[in-house]
Amino acid sequence: MRSGVNQRTGTWLEGFEHCVQSIGMILRTRLASRPWARDFGSRVPDLQDQNAANRFLIEFARDTVEALEADEPGFVVSEFRLDEGGRDGRFVFIIVGLFYPRGHLGDYSLTESREIAVSGQGRDLSGLEAVAA
Repeated sequence: MRSGVNQRTGTWLEGFEHCVQSIGMILRTRLASRPWARDFGSRVPDLQDQNAANRFLIEFARDTVEALEADEPGFVVSEFRLDEGGRDGRFVFIIVGLFYPRGHLGDYSLTESREIAVSGQGRDLSGLEAVAA
């Protein structure tokens, strides 16, 4: 089972909660910004300061799915939808997919259907949050 330390509290995380934390880290990290891992991260931070028009929504979904396919072996996206979005700049996307508890080890025999809520406020995507829905 995958496990690790919560980045904020220092408590122990296991299973899906650890996967969700990893997804948040991937989405907040600008692609090619880590010298020792140039292919880690996403293009989501590049969308900062764009208006939340249809083009932004499509690019956000595309960039999220591409990043997770590349960097998160424990989760495969099957559905991506806008749950909340308004003039105040707050948005919530729901990502539905399959969680593979041992996917990080290359074992895809066990699957669980799961949802993740990804939210942000305003034009600053650095505060992007990913939580189990």
